[in-house]
Amino acid sequence: MTEQTQMQVSDEIAISIERMNKWYGTFHVLRDIDLSVQRGERIVIAGPSGSGKSTLIRCINALEEHQKGKITVDGTVLSSDLKNIDKIRSEVGMVFQHFNLFPHLTILENCTLAPIWVRKTPKKEAEEIAMHFLEKVKIPEQANKYPGQLSGGQQQRVAIARSLCMRPRIMLFDEPTSALDPEMIKEVLDTMVQLAEEGMTMLCVTHEMGFA
Repeated sequence: MTEQTQMQVSDEIAISIERMNKWYGTFHVLRDIDLSVQRGERIVIAGPSGSGKSTLIRCINALEEHQKGKITVDGTVLSSDLKNIDKIRSEVGMVFQHFNLFPHLTILENCTLAPIWVRKTPKKEAEEIAMHFLEKVKIPEQANKYPGQLSGGQQQRVAIARSLCMRPRIMLFDEPTSALDPEMIKEVLDTMVQLAEEGMTMLCVTHEMGFA
């Protein structure tokens, strides 16, 4: 294999995990994990609660530190270097189980906070981008409401829109429907299917086999 061919192959890999290990004290929660996610690929990891799924996905976004092995995200090797961590987080969107919206901010403010402060996007432009993605997840009319005024399904769609406002190349989903009532799951699933059809690289962990 030529050097040029090797580069082309590596460029197609969005997430690469090689023999990754994670401990909590003496508890070996993740053992010799290998995983490769191609650009545009959608992967769901399903397993019972407590099996380490959320820990795995949090390690990819450097929300948890792994003790052994190698994680490469969007061409950047994850290390203790804060610049590398910031670079990875700027390219990776994360949607949490419990939404993690700021309750004292409006939906629009939740969506514009990171672009304004992290990407230094002008406020007007950030608001235009936010409205674009709120329309994409079909809740633009909720822009001036607060999270507590929305249903669980609506809040999770806001969380997805908020992540998209950072223009990520990769989306991580940590149990995105487990906190939702059954009738709300379809709202979130439809949004995720739309992202998948548009070619977004997606890695989702869940304990719900029906959702997977």
